[in-house]
Amino acid sequence: MPLVTTEAIILQAFPYSDTSKILRLLTATHGVRSAMARGALRPRSRYGGVLEPFTKGTATFYLKEGRDLHTLSAFELIRPRQELGRDLLRFGVASLLAEILMRTASETPDRALYDHADRALAALAEAPEDRLPGVALARLWALIGQLGFAPALDGCQVCSRVVPPDADVFFDYAAGGIHCQDCGGGAVGRVLPADARRALLAYGAGEEVPPGEAAPAHWQLLIRFLGYHLTDLGSLRSLKFLADAMETG
Repeated sequence: MPLVTTEAIILQAFPYSDTSKILRLLTATHGVRSAMARGALRPRSRYGGVLEPFTKGTATFYLKEGRDLHTLSAFELIRPRQELGRDLLRFGVASLLAEILMRTASETPDRALYDHADRALAALAEAPEDRLPGVALARLWALIGQLGFAPALDGCQVCSRVVPPDADVFFDYAAGGIHCQDCGGGAVGRVLPADARRALLAYGAGEEVPPGEAAPAHWQLLIRFLGYHLTDLGSLRSLKFLADAMETG
């Protein structure tokens, strides 16, 4: 039973019995893993209350291959990211990012995915309030692309013809991409103006584009797309939380 030490981000933490916690960790070297932190809820716990969602640290745990739950031995804090609790939007986007990772990532090592998630959480924590919606949309769409689920925005999903960047299109949620004007609408979707498609292409590349007055439409498109394409994400609590946060924000 080897002892593993690796950088890790806490995606989820919840109580187990009166004294312990179970953590879902995105690690730099072992993918997503679950670990029990024994005694974490005791008043004088050696973890010092740092085992909270979005925290980055160096985790040491006993790895039991073939087992779903491992035993945490130590967790040295690198960055707490308490800023992500400053407002509902910041917290909602971070929660959605973490939940997407828990549903789609595996135990397979993926350093690029770990680094991407680390940069995304850092950007969300540091973004000024007036830039937060653009940063959030960019980080979420870029994560979707990193996981291999990016929508097809260059060519028509019906006729395969390349669509000029200045053309309005129809975004088909079910097909996961666009239809040109000649092919018309699909089963479920919406008209996507040319400027909105250019913004989506920028978001997919991780580039911030202020959504301005179009912000509600951009969030609706993102939430609907997730509901169709990422492992039954319609049941994710963070999707409803984020939608509610957008309505009250």
